[in-house]
Amino acid sequence: MRDLRWKFQMKVLVACEYSGVVREAFRALGHQAMSCDVIGTEIPGPHYKGDVRDVLDDGWDLLIAHPPCTFLSKASARWLYTSPGVIDVARYGKGKEAREFFMHLMNAPIPRICIENPTPLRVFDLPKHSQVVQPYEYGHPYSKRTLLWLKGLPKLQPTNVLTDFGPYLPSNTGGARRGEKATYTKIMTKKDRSRTFTGIAAAMADQWGVNQSTNTQEGT
Repeated sequence: MRDLRWKFQMKVLVACEYSGVVREAFRALGHQAMSCDVIGTEIPGPHYKGDVRDVLDDGWDLLIAHPPCTFLSKASARWLYTSPGVIDVARYGKGKEAREFFMHLMNAPIPRICIENPTPLRVFDLPKHSQVVQPYEYGHPYSKRTLLWLKGLPKLQPTNVLTDFGPYLPSNTGGARRGEKATYTKIMTKKDRSRTFTGIAAAMADQWGVNQSTNTQEGT
């Protein structure tokens, strides 16, 4: 059993998570963690099925959020434009709504916040991210570039850096031209692609589940 004497119990809200991966990483260390999503949780445990905005004001110590990236991600650029230089107005509107939700989470009344998303499209003008993390830095033999926006938290530190790894997701058009192929070949659904890697979740719990008053190196 892990020694928890150096830790303190936190109230942790994991937003837009149905998998329960991050929630369970914090619960394993004795924290009061609850996930929230518009669908039910895959792993039984504390879970609010509904809009996370309903529970943002419930006195949380830490928010870790994975807001939908469908309309914000740089990977979706090909669908934003109907022709070179011409924006699809309907899709742009959905992107603006997604940005508003992202910023609502970023400005939540919670002292410690981490928001996770892939690289966003510049047109939506999100704040600059705090750091980039990769699965291969946390013991998984894959690359999958993920950005973190941090408030009141130190940057996440790698725990098990691997040198033998390959792309996790199937190659996009540009990647295919460069000869890239996905290392993980299982046919993945949208839900599969959005699950947090267990190594990253464990690092979040181990490093952020401590008394941050003793750690002044916060994300910017």
